[in-house]
Amino acid sequence: MALPALGLDPWSLLGLFLFQLLQLLLPTTTAGGGGQGPMPRVRYYAGDERRALSFFHQKGLQDFDTLLLSGDGNTLYVGAREAILALDIQDPGVPRLKNMIPWPASDRKKSECAFKKKSNETQCFNFIRVLVSYNVTHLYTCGTFAFSPACTFIELQDSYLLPISEDKVMEGKGQSPFDPAHKHTAVLVDGMLYSGTMNNFLGSEPILMRTLGSQPVLKTDNFLRWLHHDASFVAAIPSTQVVYFFFEETASEFDFFERLHTSRVARVCKNDVGGEKLLQKKWTTFLKAQLLCTQPGQLPFNVIRHAVLLPADSPTAPHIYAVFTSQWQVGGTRSSAVCAFSFLDIERVFKGKYKELNKETSRWTTYRGPETNPRPGSCSVGPSSDKALTFMKDHFLMDEQVVGTPLLVKSGVEYTRLAVETAQGLDGHSHLVMYLGTTTGSLHKAVVSGDSSAHLVEEIQLFPDPEPVRNLQLAPTQGAVFVGFSGGVWRVPRANCSVYESCVDCVLARDPHCAWDPESRTCCLLSAPNLNSWKQDMERGNPEWACASGPMSRSLRPQSRPQIIKEVLAVPNSILELPCPHLSALASYYWSHGPAAVPEASSTVYNGSLLLI
Repeated sequence: MALPALGLDPWSLLGLFLFQLLQLLLPTTTAGGGGQGPMPRVRYYAGDERRALSFFHQKGLQDFDTLLLSGDGNTLYVGAREAILALDIQDPGVPRLKNMIPWPASDRKKSECAFKKKSNETQCFNFIRVLVSYNVTHLYTCGTFAFSPACTFIELQDSYLLPISEDKVMEGKGQSPFDPAHKHTAVLVDGMLYSGTMNNFLGSEPILMRTLGSQPVLKTDNFLRWLHHDASFVAAIPSTQVVYFFFEETASEFDFFERLHTSRVARVCKNDVGGEKLLQKKWTTFLKAQLLCTQPGQLPFNVIRHAVLLPADSPTAPHIYAVFTSQWQVGGTRSSAVCAFSFLDIERVFKGKYKELNKETSRWTTYRGPETNPRPGSCSVGPSSDKALTFMKDHFLMDEQVVGTPLLVKSGVEYTRLAVETAQGLDGHSHLVMYLGTTTGSLHKAVVSGDSSAHLVEEIQLFPDPEPVRNLQLAPTQGAVFVGFSGGVWRVPRANCSVYESCVDCVLARDPHCAWDPESRTCCLLSAPNLNSWKQDMERGNPEWACASGPMSRSLRPQSRPQIIKEVLAVPNSILELPCPHLSALASYYWSHGPAAVPEASSTVYNGSLLLI
C-alpha cells in the first residue's frame, strides 16, 4: 500500500491518522488546523440593528444563485430559478428591480424530466448556471433547463434585459450541468466560453470545454480519463496565454485504503486548435497538478470549494486565493482554510516533471525519460507530430504539487464562497480583505496584514435559520458585497465603522476601511489615504500608540455615561431577558449583582443576555 504524497513523509502521515483517531475519542474543536483559529471581534446576529443590511426578494422567485456585475458597476444581473433579473444598485438602500425576464423550461422538457424520475418540485426547472457579459450589447446565459441544458444570448438596451426568443435557444450540453446540484464553472475569454461541468444526465462524465468564438470547439477526452468521473469544478481563471480550471476529484495516483479527494488546478492554452489525426477536437495542451493547502504537522485541507483571482500591477505578482475544507471531520466539527497560490509557483510546477502510469503495476511514477519537443502543455504555435501527441495524452499529470500559503484556518466553520479586494490603510500599505460565506448563512470579513496571517473583523449572521451562502459579488464602486441565496440577494456594506464609539475601539478593529477622526470624534469610513490627523494601526492594532502620544488613559474612551437604572416587572413563573449587546467578541463579559458576579447556577446567558427564571 502506497501512502499518498500529501507533502508529508509516511511516518508523519501515519501519526496524523492516529492523531485523527484519538481526536474522535476526545472532546476537542480542532480539525485540520491548530485550535479554533481567529475569532471575529464583532458578531451580529440576524436582524441586529447595529449592522444595517438591505434585502431584495421577488415574490414567486427563488434560488438567486448566479450574480454578474455590469461593466460600470451600477447594475447587478441575477440568475434565479427560471428568470433573469437586472437590479439597479446605485442607491445605498435596497436594490431596485429594473426589469425581469422569464426563462422557464418548456412543459415538454419538464415532463421528460419527471418521467426520468427527477423531482418536479425541486429539480425539473431551469436553474440559471452561466451568466456572462458577451459584449456591450449582449449577455450570454445557460441553464439546466429541466435536465436538458440550454443556452441563449440576451440583448441589452440601456442595461435593461430584452425578452428571450425561443428560436434563439441553443443546446447547452457541456456548458451548463444537467443537475442543479452539480458544481460548475465558466468564464468568457476573447469571445470564447471556457466551461467545466458534467456532460451527461447521470453526472458521471466531467468535461472541460471551449465553445463560441472563432476557434474550434475543444473538450477533454473522457476515454483517456484525464478527469476522474467525480470531478467537481469551482472556478475558471484566465491568464495571458492559458485558462486555469480549479476543481476537486478522487486522486487516482494514490493507492490508499480510503477514497482520497484532492484539489487540482488544470491548464489549457488559448491557442489550442486540437490534433489533426490524434486528439481531434480534443485539447492537446491539457495538464493538471495537485494543489496543497495545509499547515505543518496537520491533516491537509484537500477539498477546494472556491477560488478567485486578485490582479496586481506586476504580471508576476497576481495570486489565486482559494477556500478549502477537509474530507476528515476531527473532533465532531469541520474546518476551513484560505490559501494563497502565486502564478509563479503554478507555472513553475507546470514546467516541471510529469507523472506517468506504469501499465504493468498500475501505479503512477515520476517520468524520467527524454523530453519531447514540444513538451506537453506547451502553447507553441503549429501542429504537433503524432508521436508528440501520443506522449501528450498520457503525460497530463504533473509530478510536483503547487503548495499554497495558509492565510486563515478556522475550525467549526465551512466556507462556501470567497471575494477579495485590497484596501489601502493610512500607512499607505495595501491590505488584503476577504469576504467569506459559510454553509450556515454567515458572512465573515477577514483582513490580512503584513504578517501573512488573517484576523476576523466581523461575523454577520444573515439568516435567522441556517442555510448556505450560494454566491458573493463584490461591487467596489458601491462599497458593498452582494450575497446570493435561496430567497433573494443581500446587500452588505463592506464596513460598519460607526459601531466603534471610541478611538480605542476603532483602532482595535484593525479594519482598513475605518479610521478615527479626532475632530468629529467618530470612527469614519476611510475615503482618502492622506488624512494625516486620522488614527489607525493596521499592523498591531495598538490604541496606546495610535490614539495618544503618551501613555493611554481612560479618557481615550468616551466619558462614562450616567448610570441608568431601569425598573423591570418580573412576572412569576416566567423568563425575564436582560439584554447586554457585546461590542467585542474578544472581550470578557459577566453579569454582577452588587459587588459580586452572578453565579452561573442562578442564571442563563444567551447571546449576551441574562435570562432570569
